[in-house]
Amino acid sequence: MNTFNNKLAVVTGGNSGIGYATAKELISEGAKVIITGRRKEAVEKAAEELGAIPFVADQGKLEEIESLKTEVEKQYGKVDILFINAGITGNLGSIENMTAENFDNVMNINFRGAYFTLSKFIPILNDGASVVFLSSNVATTYRPNSSVYQSSKAALNSIAKTAAAELAPRKIRVNMVSPGPTKTEIMSKAGLDEATLSGLNEWMISQIPLKKIGTSEDVAKAVIYLSDNNIASFMTGTEIIIDGGMIL
Repeated sequence: MNTFNNKLAVVTGGNSGIGYATAKELISEGAKVIITGRRKEAVEKAAEELGAIPFVADQGKLEEIESLKTEVEKQYGKVDILFINAGITGNLGSIENMTAENFDNVMNINFRGAYFTLSKFIPILNDGASVVFLSSNVATTYRPNSSVYQSSKAALNSIAKTAAAELAPRKIRVNMVSPGPTKTEIMSKAGLDEATLSGLNEWMISQIPLKKIGTSEDVAKAVIYLSDNNIASFMTGTEIIIDGGMIL
């Protein structure tokens, strides 16, 4: 059953991890999928593997978001599904020792970039479209040494709910998926070595009632659910937390 036949989906940060898994699910359900990323080789390689359409665009740069929107509209017209997924953890550290450079880098991509991706795409969203933001369960936790990342996701949730209210007259639904620990490359990109990563994984599993770390596919299935107008038509401004009970 091809749920998304004749639908156009855009997945930011679609060349790896949750974005890649979601693009794969969307394609399997019949959607035409555009994936974006900052690295040309990685985006083109992922697109070839998936059968997706590659666009090189850095969510942290407003001019590239504008170019992406312009090209998508010119080549493909209106968008039915927008998954704003691109994000980074940045460097961990205390508030006292946080650098302005790290703060700006994380906020530029996770919050400012996500905000303006939605802003620029609103005019080319079909009425009845679905928008999903990749948030995180840390948006409602306050653990030491993660203040910037946590703040970026809390701000994202606030904007998603405001957007849900603003876009409701056009029947555009805006929702969030908030994973807990998930097997992706993002932690290794935070500059952690193998020993630290292994210790962190063990600690995270000890904090999760279901005693396992989630997968990208777990999150992708939630995005698919929220994007389906047949089964999630009455859901907007909703956050689905996928963390094995970690925030209980």
